[in-house]
Amino acid sequence: MASAEIHLGGCLCKGVRYQITGPLRAIIACHCEQCRRSSGHFAAMTSAPRANVAFTASQTLKWFRSSETAERGFCERCGSNLFWHPIGSDSMSITAGTLDVPSGLSIEKHIFVGNKSDYYQLHDGLPKLDRW
Repeated sequence: MASAEIHLGGCLCKGVRYQITGPLRAIIACHCEQCRRSSGHFAAMTSAPRANVAFTASQTLKWFRSSETAERGFCERCGSNLFWHPIGSDSMSITAGTLDVPSGLSIEKHIFVGNKSDYYQLHDGLPKLDRW
């Protein structure tokens, strides 16, 4: 019997640690204003069913309702940007930089490129979409 795929990750101070069971979606780079402001650059996110995400430490995890349709999870101690969750969805996006390496993932596309900041260019040859 094959063992389930397990991914580990967490924040900088280790106040939040998580384990994801099962495969992760390829990384999508989001350049929308909310992702830029919450991460300091664009946000590189993977995702998994919320039911597949278990916390081994969560004492510093806080949720911020960033819009009418979504909330963002972050560490209240070190400020790490960890999760994005659409309200009412069974899917949760995970900030790719918080995964322990090797992640085995790569960026598959960029979204909201019309909202990207002006200090960088995208020349990686990946698909670039104006929306989701």
